[in-house]
Amino acid sequence: MYRFLGVDPGISGGLAVVEITDEAAPVLVECIDIPVIGTSAKERIDAIAIREWVSKHDIQHAYIERAQAMPGQGASSGFKYGRAVGSVEAVISCCAIPLTIVEPSI
Repeated sequence: MYRFLGVDPGISGGLAVVEITDEAAPVLVECIDIPVIGTSAKERIDAIAIREWVSKHDIQHAYIERAQAMPGQGASSGFKYGRAVGSVEAVISCCAIPLTIVEPSI
């Protein structure tokens, strides 16, 4: 059995745990919206909630989409997004889960 975590980063992103067993098709174990705290300009990633959710699963590896600026995105939005991505990456690293950054698909 091999479990991995897929991450769509950002305040409105999500987390998904997928399990692969032998030659069987991958199975979605659980998925959630990324937990956040605060509102409006003070909205941010709830790193503790992510850590608690991740620790419930026996994850061997995590894959996170590479953060990049979006066309037309303002400085404040870009900073908020980058901070969110960094928070998720830090939680995964603190959980001692190997992390691979993948390119977003078109």
